[in-house]
Amino acid sequence: MSSSIQLTIFDLDGTLLNTVADLANATNYALAQCSFPTHPTSSYYKFVGNGINRLFYRALPENARTETNIKHIRDLFVPYYNIHNTDESVPYPGITTLLEHLQESGILIAIASNKYQQATENLIKHFFPQIQFAAILGQREGVPIKPDPTIINDILKVTGIKHDNTLYIGDSGVDMQTALNANVKSIGVTWGFRTKEELMAHDAKWIAHTANDIITIIETYTE
Repeated sequence: MSSSIQLTIFDLDGTLLNTVADLANATNYALAQCSFPTHPTSSYYKFVGNGINRLFYRALPENARTETNIKHIRDLFVPYYNIHNTDESVPYPGITTLLEHLQESGILIAIASNKYQQATENLIKHFFPQIQFAAILGQREGVPIKPDPTIINDILKVTGIKHDNTLYIGDSGVDMQTALNANVKSIGVTWGFRTKEELMAHDAKWIAHTANDIITIIETYTE
């Protein structure tokens, strides 16, 4: 593959993996343990995307959205999710082939997720053991979450790749804003947790409807 794209950075949830059912199940488990109302899985498409503390804030009743309750839900969620995070999660169609193709083409692959670091690493290693990722970064203590560009800049430091040769791929407005803030090019994918309209409203440079569209964009890209 001849391209000026040397590094592809992927969001995880809603981009590489459909994780919403396991996130919903783990959050509902924690809510139920605290006698709070639970939600249908479909509600979680709007709850996720800004880290798990924000997920819990959105899932809690309005009059119960306190730091204490969020911490309590997190303390219940994390050990449950660590055990059950691959129960129903699956790669989206064509993703495994896409990653293998990029790797064979010599393009570096990295992960930038708002999911906490341990779960990010576990899911990547479980579903994509054959891929050599240049960096796998999730939500880390003391590091601001997306759309802050720190996570992208950290990956660029690790890889030594320039902004102009980097492509960020995600499924939400948060992801597109992250790319803008980091001054890298973006692809918004339409198979994830958010809509094409949200991606375009946040200035996605390209829209991909299938994993193969990403290959086409990279192959045909010229500055």
